[in-house]
Amino acid sequence: MIRYLALLITLLSIVPAESADWPHWRGANRNDVTSESSGWDGKSWLKEELWRVSVGEGSSSPLVISNRVYLAGWSNNRDTIICLDAESGKEKWRQTYDSPRYGRFSIGDKGLYSGACSTPEYDSETGMLFTLGVDGDLHAWDTRDKGRRVWSLNLYEQYKAQRRPEVAVRKKTRRDYGYMSSPVVIGNQLIVEVGGKSGNLVAFNKRTGRELWKSENRDEAGHTGGPVPIVIQGVPCVAVLTLRNLVVTRIDGPNSGQTVAIYPWTTDFANNIATPAVSGDSVIITSAYNHFSMCRLKVTLNGATKVWENKLASGVCSPLIHSGHVYWAWRRVHCIDFKTGKELWSGGKVGSQGSCILTGDNRLIVYANKGDLSLVETAKRSPKKYTQLATESILSKTDAWPHVILANGRLICRDRSGNVRCISVSRNMTSKTN
Repeated sequence: MIRYLALLITLLSIVPAESADWPHWRGANRNDVTSESSGWDGKSWLKEELWRVSVGEGSSSPLVISNRVYLAGWSNNRDTIICLDAESGKEKWRQTYDSPRYGRFSIGDKGLYSGACSTPEYDSETGMLFTLGVDGDLHAWDTRDKGRRVWSLNLYEQYKAQRRPEVAVRKKTRRDYGYMSSPVVIGNQLIVEVGGKSGNLVAFNKRTGRELWKSENRDEAGHTGGPVPIVIQGVPCVAVLTLRNLVVTRIDGPNSGQTVAIYPWTTDFANNIATPAVSGDSVIITSAYNHFSMCRLKVTLNGATKVWENKLASGVCSPLIHSGHVYWAWRRVHCIDFKTGKELWSGGKVGSQGSCILTGDNRLIVYANKGDLSLVETAKRSPKKYTQLATESILSKTDAWPHVILANGRLICRDRSGNVRCISVSRNMTSKTN
């Protein structure tokens, strides 16, 4: 009971910080919302480039913790985990290991999903950084000891996961991009979407790598950013969009692994990509192709029911929920009403890849196309129309699939080729690379 209460308190006590690090996929609260200011001063936005580096291929996103930037990339048949000084961009340490460019069962869209695709996960209690390679290599690194490897295992070898099966809705299609999702630390558990007969989710002891439990659901893994914490009627759970369903799983003691809710959601080309967005007991899921829709579900311990489903979609960008609105950037920047699903406005041209975050001064930072950064007013500031304040192209090599992040006044952007730029949004911050 004590452990259960501690876990519940952990999930319920996520609150914004005044000046936040970015320690997880989608930020400190795993929702793409930060209390930090966008830096807009009424006339200008991006202030100065602080540094730039190249880290190798992949759509893995950066993390920032205690003035350190952590990145994962691939080159020359090796995955590399890099730690940089956030102020100067200078390397503090790196660790590498052998890894193929693609997962061992990769099929379809070759060239688009190469290298390190999963965003690392950080645990503040132990100082460990957890990474998952496209070929199933799960590692725990000690950031307080120059990235020393604490434990590791391979998901394909340990759990015998197979190639994702053909999923056919309108036509027969098959895609397998390897392991894409981020591990999630909750309490003592490191929860990973493994997929297949061993269980869609497997939880490990974060300190040792010892298996703790497996989920009773055995769906193949999807291609999203990974499990998302959610509390249902006081019960700690995680929600994950698998290859075929939205699945909500209990993570509380002896009940861990039990399925709370399951909602069918299969997309052509196995393209369940956007991470579910959580608000209270609601989960929003979306995909393109045969669905081309967005759906809000209400989850209880007895299952999931649909609240609404509209004809808007995101193929890649994960939706974010804030103050009664839902935002995302896919082809255009969209804003809809969270309660009804009705569109309030849309605008801009952002292509089929990108991400957005919502800042403490009620603005959206949108990163899309091949490295375009835009600043857009939220519905609180512009309730009836799309209003863009600024835009600038900062990278131009390859797709902007890695997530833009904002931490301590610094925007960090990366493209799929591994080019990384750090830009100040504060006039009080200057380059320290010289």
